[in-house]
Amino acid sequence: MLLCKVLGNVVATEKHPAFHALKLMVVQPLDEKKKNNGTSFLAVDHSSLAGKGDLVLVMREGNGVRQILNDKTLPIRSIIVGVVDQVEVVAK
Repeated sequence: MLLCKVLGNVVATEKHPAFHALKLMVVQPLDEKKKNNGTSFLAVDHSSLAGKGDLVLVMREGNGVRQILNDKTLPIRSIIVGVVDQVEVVAK
């Protein structure tokens, strides 16, 4: 699971049939201090609650995504599974 920030929506006039009726978002991975941590990528918004600027939890594992969407044939790797309200880092 990755902590990410939603950068925006993706609008496509044509897309793979597997993405039909699914909301696509551009997300930026973050570290525990909410600093950029890697390259942005696309994720399906399963919660349909995420919007630009939101912190979200993203699963990047194809088999888990297929289990969540209940379809073993989907070519989808990344899915937003929740909107994060707060991040708390406990010092060691």
